[in-house]
Amino acid sequence: MSDGQHDPLSHDGSAEIGVLVCHGFTGSPRSMRPWAQHLIEQGWTVRLPLLPGHGTTWQEANTTTWQDWYGCVDAAFAELRGRCERVFVVGLSMGGALTLRLAEQHGSAVSGIVLVNPIVAMLQAQTRLLPVLSRFVASMPAIGNDIALPGVQEGAYERTPLRAAASLRSFLRLVRADLPKVDQPLRLFHSTQDHVVEPENSAIILREVNSTDVAEIVLADSYHVATLDYDAERIFTGSVEFIKQVGEQAAAR
Repeated sequence: MSDGQHDPLSHDGSAEIGVLVCHGFTGSPRSMRPWAQHLIEQGWTVRLPLLPGHGTTWQEANTTTWQDWYGCVDAAFAELRGRCERVFVVGLSMGGALTLRLAEQHGSAVSGIVLVNPIVAMLQAQTRLLPVLSRFVASMPAIGNDIALPGVQEGAYERTPLRAAASLRSFLRLVRADLPKVDQPLRLFHSTQDHVVEPENSAIILREVNSTDVAEIVLADSYHVATLDYDAERIFTGSVEFIKQVGEQAAAR
């Protein structure tokens, strides 16, 4: 994974708006780079970190935990907070869970959040076995590159690291338990066909958060990695409109 597409991305722009971009489990900044570039084009300050254990090998991912991943985005958020007047957080899949945790932990310091096919619960019964199974089995085949658009690859790991997955399961339980703490403006994009994260996840989030400025946008033409799929432009344009709208409302107060 040395083509540069998996590397973190950092751009210093406006001191008014900063955006933290969070990629998903076993993925890398490659899945979020076009979105981050679109945000940079608005003149904003953008951070797209590479999560520990990602962008290398699934074996390395197995040496990391949710505390490492959350610690990475939390540090990036703190840096943006010191640089920008308002900070927004956007995330795909597990990146959505990381986004929600930042909102839960930092309250009004997070100006708004955008989620794409987020996960807050592993709903398949067999995932309950992860804590035990991961002690004996290192990995399993993964569902990667879940993209409807032909010829597009996200570059995720071909195997799911089970110790890391068990840690993710623990993290999601924390995130879901604290969903009522989320009251920031929220936009949630989710695909009608997602072969990685069950659509019920989006319904859980919309039902359990306390945000009043909420919009759900259904993506009919994309699979899980919608940020690289047919609906990518809808996500990019919609997130920019959302951030500008929230920023204008805050400035008018």
